[in-house]
Amino acid sequence: MYMVESVVVQLPMALLNAIYAGSKQLYPRESFLLLRGKKRNGVIKVSDLVVAPFAVHGLNFAHFNPYMLPSDFSLIGTVHSHPSGDLSPSHVDLNYFFGRILMIVVPPFEREKCVAVYDSNGDRLPVQVKS
Repeated sequence: MYMVESVVVQLPMALLNAIYAGSKQLYPRESFLLLRGKKRNGVIKVSDLVVAPFAVHGLNFAHFNPYMLPSDFSLIGTVHSHPSGDLSPSHVDLNYFFGRILMIVVPPFEREKCVAVYDSNGDRLPVQVKS
């Protein structure tokens, strides 16, 4: 039988606060950033944010061109905001999945209640915010 590995996503509170600050600044447009980190022993540790070159931030969308990125095997996913307040990934989010994880943040962009992380199947992953 095939065994599915459980994965936990960890990120520092300072990084989450930086994501929230950028999302507040762009509100009501969607924010978009790339996530850098590592996966080891069932834990994905997010360590840095990367601004996607020529990203577009619109009123119900965010877009970037992955062909504009240099080769960087430390990129593990993306984070973007849903100004509507819906923490669920859209079908577009899942169809254009990049990396291992998709992080979504929503207003009021405070504490852990405003963030969710998903795998490429759209399954929600547990998040641990470290101080």
